[in-house]
Amino acid sequence: MGLSGSGKSTLLRCINRLIEPTAGNIILDGEDVATADSEELREIRRKKMGMVFQNFALIPHRTVLDNVAYGLEIQGISKEERDVKGKEAIETVGLKGYEDSKTSQLSGGMQQRVGLARALATDPDILLMDEAFSALDPLIRSEMQDELLALEEKMQKTIVFVSHDLDEALKLGDRIMIMHDGKIAQIGTAENILTEPADDYVSKFVAGVDRTKILTAETVMKRADPVVSMNSSPKVALQLMREHGISSIFVVNREKHLKGIISVDDAVSGSKAGKTIKDVMTEDVTVTHLDTPLNELIPTIENSSPIAVTKDDGKLLGVIVRGSVLGALAIEEV
Repeated sequence: MGLSGSGKSTLLRCINRLIEPTAGNIILDGEDVATADSEELREIRRKKMGMVFQNFALIPHRTVLDNVAYGLEIQGISKEERDVKGKEAIETVGLKGYEDSKTSQLSGGMQQRVGLARALATDPDILLMDEAFSALDPLIRSEMQDELLALEEKMQKTIVFVSHDLDEALKLGDRIMIMHDGKIAQIGTAENILTEPADDYVSKFVAGVDRTKILTAETVMKRADPVVSMNSSPKVALQLMREHGISSIFVVNREKHLKGIISVDDAVSGSKAGKTIKDVMTEDVTVTHLDTPLNELIPTIENSSPIAVTKDDGKLLGVIVRGSVLGALAIEEV
């Protein structure tokens, strides 16, 4: 991503050599695309790379199905087979039932779906998307972003997406490259770029971003230490809380799977009554996962109760307390 004129679309087009690179290498499956001859390049474009353009680039006199199957037609695939693959791609992008419609009859968002289906129909390893959603209305654009994320999760494609919209990049990108005057300013995850900007340009570029949407539970969690075993007694739990200056402690089993939480008051009463940890602990624990955005945690943390961060199988990874959330936000505002 980057501002207009930063070189992002030029770089994207160098990948499939719509623009010839003047230096460097483009390595795909161990082969250098930059040195491929014309026949090899055609094969790469036909079978390994698909491209989705900002202006859709559809053929107006063709139906949706014929547009989607165009790349397969270029490959010399029979009409019967390309119709089958084309219909599968159309269904994938949510346009089933529009196969025989003319593209001029479709809305902008639907036309962009046709462009995406055309790229998917050839089953490429890599999708190149050049500001594919920037011409869409905001609501449709957001829907298409969600659709793209769902498709990527389902199909596991490598997608190189060009955008000048920071919010779009933060929403879509696993890794983001910020460009400035034809050079790479920084490459990293959204969290890396927000918390560790490489220079003043990147700092200014990301200024004003709502960090609570980007920072995650993993960013602010602390190690869950100490914890108490299900086999221990309330007296042990009370001793651990006194030593570490805390008012509650998570209860885990031998495999470190979260089972509950016990407060200092319950530990005191349980110890006096000779009860077990299981007798006095509560299973009512707020649980979240590593990738939960901070903005979803802030309302929960308001009541000052600790939040447990676990794996899908329930194994305890860390704890989030109100102070760590406020501390992380304070650091980002400095």
